Amino acid sequence: MLIIFRLIIVLIFFAAGLFLGRNYGHPVPGALAGAGFGVIALVVESLVRRLSLGTIIGGLIGLAVGLLFANLFLVPVIGIIPVDSRELFRFAVSGLLGWGGLVIGLKKGQNLTVPGLFRIFRGEAEEQNIKLLDTSVIIDGRIADICELGFIEGSFIIPQFILQELQHIADSPDPLKRARGRRGLDILHRMQKMATLTIKIVEEDFPKIKEVDSKLVALAKTNGGKIITNDFNLNKVAELQGISVLNINELANVLKPVVLPGETMSVFIIKEGKESNQGVAYLDDGTMVVVDNGRRLIGKHVDVAVTSVLQTTAGRMIFTKTKEDYEREEVKAVR
Repeated sequence: MLIIFRLIIVLIFFAAGLFLGRNYGHPVPGALAGAGFGVIALVVESLVRRLSLGTIIGGLIGLAVGLLFANLFLVPVIGIIPVDSRELFRFAVSGLLGWGGLVIGLKKGQNLTVPGLFRIFRGEAEEQNIKLLDTSVIIDGRIADICELGFIEGSFIIPQFILQELQHIADSPDPLKRARGRRGLDILHRMQKMATLTIKIVEEDFPKIKEVDSKLVALAKTNGGKIITNDFNLNKVAELQGISVLNINELANVLKPVVLPGETMSVFIIKEGKESNQGVAYLDDGTMVVVDNGRRLIGKHVDVAVTSVLQTTAGRMIFTKTKEDYEREEVKAVR
């Protein structure tokens, strides 16, 4: 059906060109020119269909501003240009500045949205430092504690497609998923009551995009917001597309106490490690402590000394030896 519609458009342009060509005594060139303009119109239509409304409006504004500057530039300059070159000069300047304005407008228009346009027309200032919450960080719940302590404040955007995903999880027949979904809805309700926060539910959607994470990235692009998440994959995808990401897990890792080689601590060894004779313990913040030759001490509280610290994307690992073994090696090293 679409092909037939496009063919009809070309035929209309062809007929119009043929009719005008006959009036001027050149029917064949007129028909060919009409068909050519029809093809150009279809190409432009195809390109415009792929662009967002904000991009189109930005391009038109940029083109208009570029042509305006071209005319302002020509007013004092055109008089010193030779008469036979004025039209060519006028065309070159208008084309150059018009094209430049169009390109800049298309680029800047990517962040322009319909709600943003309405805000501009109403004289409202554009919101700054917008933060978008994804499903995982809402269910996690730590974001509410961070906001309650005052470390993060301002405007939080919750798209309808995130709410729908939360509701879908809350309605799941799986008891664990249902509990997680309801916890997420409770966290949002708790954040709405905080005086320092502004929670906004927006209707903006991207029907052509299937995945919720991809929709969130697209929304962050349009309004210049930051995504708050603890999803590793979403974090990487957003960063690749130049979007600022606040990762709650990375924040938790940064806030863990810093330990240096030689420091001592008391740990409770709960299981054996991957390597031979290793024991594994955990600090209160969840940091894994690997104790060399600690397998024999499983189920006991032990004083250990830090030998090294390994920082990974999954978190921090502390490698240690029992205090006695560490001191014994230090004495050997001195001798």
